[in-house]
Amino acid sequence: MIKRFAMLVLFTILLAACGQKTAEPTMQIEEVTATTRPSSTLLPPTQTPTATPTKTATLTPTSAVLGYGPDNFPEDVNPLTGLIVPDSQILERRPVSVKIELFPRANRPQWGLSQADIVYEYDQNSYLTRFAAIFYGNDAELAGPIRSARLLDASLVRMYKANFVFGLADERILTRLINSEFSDRLVWEGREITCPPTTLVPLCRYDPAGQRLLLTDTEMVTQYITDKDIENGRQNLDGMTFHVEPPAGGQEATQVYNRYSISSYNRWEYDPESGRYLRFQDAAEDTGQGGTYEPLTDRSNEEQIAADNVVIVMVRHEYYWRSPDGLQEILDILLSGKGPAYAFRDGQIYEVEWNRPTLDSVLFLTFPDGSDYAFKPGTTWIQIHGESSIVQAQEDGSWYFQFQIP
Repeated sequence: MIKRFAMLVLFTILLAACGQKTAEPTMQIEEVTATTRPSSTLLPPTQTPTATPTKTATLTPTSAVLGYGPDNFPEDVNPLTGLIVPDSQILERRPVSVKIELFPRANRPQWGLSQADIVYEYDQNSYLTRFAAIFYGNDAELAGPIRSARLLDASLVRMYKANFVFGLADERILTRLINSEFSDRLVWEGREITCPPTTLVPLCRYDPAGQRLLLTDTEMVTQYITDKDIENGRQNLDGMTFHVEPPAGGQEATQVYNRYSISSYNRWEYDPESGRYLRFQDAAEDTGQGGTYEPLTDRSNEEQIAADNVVIVMVRHEYYWRSPDGLQEILDILLSGKGPAYAFRDGQIYEVEWNRPTLDSVLFLTFPDGSDYAFKPGTTWIQIHGESSIVQAQEDGSWYFQFQIP
């Protein structure tokens, strides 16, 4: 793998030769003199970072309004969750999208996933998956470990008008990102500091056992972008519809299995007490015995990852580039237009359609007749599958999705 600084030099030469305009990376080499959070202290390598819990947005059952969307959201309602936020000031900014790794397993559990409003999971390459976590109604004091970008991330940045945090990328992907209209909103690996992040350098390294994990603080990212005089106000994020009551016509769905490969597989299990789906993740290679699962937790608070909505979207995948031996590849996931989807909420499944009619449209769901599908107010996890993925429903309420692309 080309080392970071050598690769940056290569990009400069390559882009200059092509006559393309290059954007200066958002991360800059500069002395760290900005303040961190008032309670922050530098962490010794042996100390595990912890995060301070943030206030949780709510939609009370006694509220006269039990749902919102797809537009005309009140000032204090998060359009990505349908929840009332404790302080509407947090919505006066762009969302922050962070690339978070799932592999290698040794680096689990991750930080900050429980604070994200929406999380996308998709094939990064070679049938292993990675997360793109969208933070808006809450901040994560630590989020990561952060890994490299993929082509789909450009679509997600446009959809959510987000600031984007990642750790480098293949040169073909990075070239596309730094020549995009949102290049000034890229926050990627540059000067390294010991955790916690600061407003000058919002990425930091945590180094347990020589792992040098890359982390960020989403509040620091927001302030970092604002301090650079980059437009960072509230964006139009209309599109999703929310309602406390589940739509009519659902079928029982107590478990959702997603299998991408013998290495990458997961299960969502409905918990009637909380009304949420709990996440269980692969703990070892599946040698044909059905897999080994363990709870996926958030290292920040030691809580199991849970979602109010789980959505499976079937999307066309194409090879943007593939090595002759087929061992290396870059996938392009064409998340535009519309396609089939399966929505899970309140222990039920609905066969719906996903929609992204324009490049800056937030992904939303509709029924086959075109009427809006209502998400449950709260967090959403979106699993991206190929158009030809296999779907199986069992009599016990379990649904199986086997990832497959042409």
